[in-house]
Amino acid sequence: MVSEYKTVEQEAKDEFTEHRSRFIGYVKPVTDEEQALSFINEKRQKHWDATHNVYAYVLRNGSIQRYSDDGEPHGTAGVPVLDVILKSGVTDVVVVVTRYFGGILLGAGGLVRAYTKGARIALAAGNVITMELCRSAMLRCDYGRYGKITGLILQNGGVIDRTDFTDCVKIEFHINETGLNAFCKQLADATCGSVETEITGEAFFKM
Repeated sequence: MVSEYKTVEQEAKDEFTEHRSRFIGYVKPVTDEEQALSFINEKRQKHWDATHNVYAYVLRNGSIQRYSDDGEPHGTAGVPVLDVILKSGVTDVVVVVTRYFGGILLGAGGLVRAYTKGARIALAAGNVITMELCRSAMLRCDYGRYGKITGLILQNGGVIDRTDFTDCVKIEFHINETGLNAFCKQLADATCGSVETEITGEAFFKM
C-alpha cells in the first residue's frame, strides 16, 4: 500500500491573459469521479459563455486519468493539462482551464503553452501538499505524566487531535509508523510500561 501521495490542499483559481484570450485555471482536491465531474459541470455552468472549458483529472482509486479538449484542436488543451498534473506527481485532483477567446489565434504551440500555464498556476494556487499514511492512536495517563507524554508524541512527529481531561488524561493523536515505533519504545521507558498506546485506525493526513 502507498504510504504517501501528493494532492492539493484546497479549491483555488488563478488566471492570466494571452493575446487577449482570458484563461482561468481552477483546481480542486477530489476522491472520486462523481466529485470531479460535479466540479467540471459547475465550472461549465458558471462559464456557459466561455469558448472552451478544458479539463483533466487524476484519481488514486482505480488509477483513473481523464481529460477533454472541449473543442480545441486535439492534443492542444486537455493533454497538456493532464501532463502538468502527472509531471507534478499530484493525484486526487481535478483541473479546469476556462478560455474566453480574444480574437487572436494562438496556434497549436501557443495553445499548448497557454493550457500548460493555466494548469500550473491552478496547482500553485491550490497549494500542493503531501499526504502521509498515519496510525490513529489513543492513550490514557495521569496528570503527572501528561506533559512528558505530549512532548514525546510531538518529538516523534505525531499530531495531537484531541485531549480530554477527566479523572485522567485521554490523548488522541496520529503519527506515522516510524514515529509510532520510536514513540512506543520511549513511552515504555518513560512510564515503566504502565501506559499503553491503543491503535484505533489509519488514514492519510497532511504532513
